[in-house]
Amino acid sequence: MTAHDSATHRSTIAVGTPSVSAPATALPSPAGDRSTLGTLLAVLGVASFSLTFPATAWGLEGFGPWSLISCRLILGGLLAGAFLLAGRVPRPTRAQWRGLLVVAGGTVVGFPLLTTLALRTSTTSHAAVVVGLLPLTTAAYSALRTGTRHSRLFWAAAVAGAVVVVTFALWQSGGAPATSDLYLFAALLVCAAGYSEGGRLAREMPGWQVIGWALVLCLPLAAAGAALSLPAEPVHPTGHAVAGLLWVAVGSQFVGLWIWYRGMAAIGVARASQLQLAQPLLTLVWSVTLLGERLTPAAPVAALAVLVCIGVTQRAGR
Repeated sequence: MTAHDSATHRSTIAVGTPSVSAPATALPSPAGDRSTLGTLLAVLGVASFSLTFPATAWGLEGFGPWSLISCRLILGGLLAGAFLLAGRVPRPTRAQWRGLLVVAGGTVVGFPLLTTLALRTSTTSHAAVVVGLLPLTTAAYSALRTGTRHSRLFWAAAVAGAVVVVTFALWQSGGAPATSDLYLFAALLVCAAGYSEGGRLAREMPGWQVIGWALVLCLPLAAAGAALSLPAEPVHPTGHAVAGLLWVAVGSQFVGLWIWYRGMAAIGVARASQLQLAQPLLTLVWSVTLLGERLTPAAPVAALAVLVCIGVTQRAGR
């Protein structure tokens, strides 16, 4: 082989062989994309939920608590039923019906009813900070239900966030829980069960079907409740009252839970629930903007502390 042939041979090898030092092109990770989308959906769900208490307060301007809940369930159930029929969605399995009963009892009936009763005597800002305990109760229920184990840092940050909102709530109420707080604490327990079961079911069926079937399941109860409550309670359908009813029936109850369950299915119930630590802070903003409520100077401090807790829980592994 001549010197020219040898050089040509070496050149061919160099061209045909990939360089070890050449940077590899990074391909997008499906798991990373799923986590990002799940976080975004959970954030949108929290944003929609943050308007629930102000909208409920508006609804109570023209409806009694039992009438408001009954009409809310009927509107949500009819909307969900229409979507299920249009999509020709197959009926859930027997095992799925059991989980849907928990979702219906916790997030469709229990939580709305108990918080509406509480808002008769409580301000939305006070109720918002008490319900800030929901991420911790949801994470605890999910861990017990599924056997999921999380790091000590995760639990420490979750407990710290709960301590912040409890301290803030007690400071606002003068150091002792009121009757409305008992309604709110009960609402935390039933909603945690509903959220956890809904997040689990959303791995087996689309999130909108989870809340859709739960709403349809409650239609007979809602119809009976409306028949009894509407004649017994005063009804004054003002603009605020109707707007509040429509939002809690469609925005919070159907669309909000739809995207929320999808988010939980993607990133996990416990981690998604920690994003709800921001919900009371958003509700405080809406309380001032929509209802004219006054906030205490402690609100910005609580906001900063809660946001730090959210950041820690989102980075803490199992």
